[in-house]
Amino acid sequence: MATASPPLISSLNFTCTSSRTRTSLPTFSFSPKLLLRPLASFSVKASSSRKQVEIVFDPDERLNKIGDDVDKEAPLSRLKLFSPCKINVFLRITGKREDGFHDLASLFHVISLGDTIKFSLSPSKSKDRLSTNASGVPVDARNLIIKALNLYRKKTGSNKFFWIHLDKKVPTGAGLGGGSSNAATALWAANELNGGLVSEKELQDWSSEIGSDIPFFFSRGAAYCTGRGEIVQDLPSPFPFDLPMVLIKPREACSTAEVYKRLRLDQTSSVDPLTLLENVSNNGVSQSICVNDLELPAFQVLPSLKRLKQRVIASGRGEYDAVFMSGSGSTIVGIGSPDPPQFIYDDEEYKNVFLSEANFMTREANEWYKEPASATATTSSSESRLEIPNEM
Repeated sequence: MATASPPLISSLNFTCTSSRTRTSLPTFSFSPKLLLRPLASFSVKASSSRKQVEIVFDPDERLNKIGDDVDKEAPLSRLKLFSPCKINVFLRITGKREDGFHDLASLFHVISLGDTIKFSLSPSKSKDRLSTNASGVPVDARNLIIKALNLYRKKTGSNKFFWIHLDKKVPTGAGLGGGSSNAATALWAANELNGGLVSEKELQDWSSEIGSDIPFFFSRGAAYCTGRGEIVQDLPSPFPFDLPMVLIKPREACSTAEVYKRLRLDQTSSVDPLTLLENVSNNGVSQSICVNDLELPAFQVLPSLKRLKQRVIASGRGEYDAVFMSGSGSTIVGIGSPDPPQFIYDDEEYKNVFLSEANFMTREANEWYKEPASATATTSSSESRLEIPNEM
């Protein structure tokens, strides 16, 4: 194997020798512009045939070597974590606060749809570097992952920075808390990669400074949340983990700010959220329990979302135990079946909506959420579902 030389070398010449002949490979010349890029490596493999020569280009080898050097200096320097999303089984808005936020009372539950995030210690002492497979997701300080890492350093005095890759599967603007989950996962990862400087409870308390939904993800996966959402009461899951559901998210997103702007407290439900909690704990999920006070204003923002919910209920023919909107939208959840109604595939209006199966899930104490063996997601224009193995 021959490796690219430092920038002082302007060309490389590879040769391979057999017992019968000596063959010179072409000279590879590197221009000054090319030398400004990260150094790459080349390897040459020659078979017994004089004509078969393979040149392998590996653009990641230099970065991997730096990562390996970091590994030698730290007992734990790389993590791959699952970052699950959530649904609101019921969501009551109980009042408006003096600080401009609203008080809520909601049963949050983690589900098996989620992103995968890779964290590596960076040799940099000044900046995190975030990459993602999803277009439109910011990779700078606007991203909650970067905000979470900055928060951890501020609170602990840690000087460690990270390389992060976000493999995004949870749609944005969906009411599923994908960004909040990413932030909680980043706080957990930072603490693990710093040797566990602080307790999980401290991470949970700090997280409310950058997002109201983030503290929930430090529960065991099912919780009754009040205040802005940051007051988290852990609960045993009231649902079997094999209870299926389908998530249907239109291409249009709902602006949370716009939904709350249209919210009128005199038009919300009058049912006591503690009554809902007692009923769901005793009887499981049902349509009467899945109250969401944000549905009415969300349907005003996006009228097509109301039609979608109504059609899912009508076409389900009793297949779903409950159909409701999660969070501030725009995901419609059908609990009881993993399959959407046929009209989702047939109607042009619903072409390319996001679809995913999911189940309820929780986590063990002192461990982060475990990635399911596989995830099933598709769009309504697909002829069949696509099984996506969770491997990277």
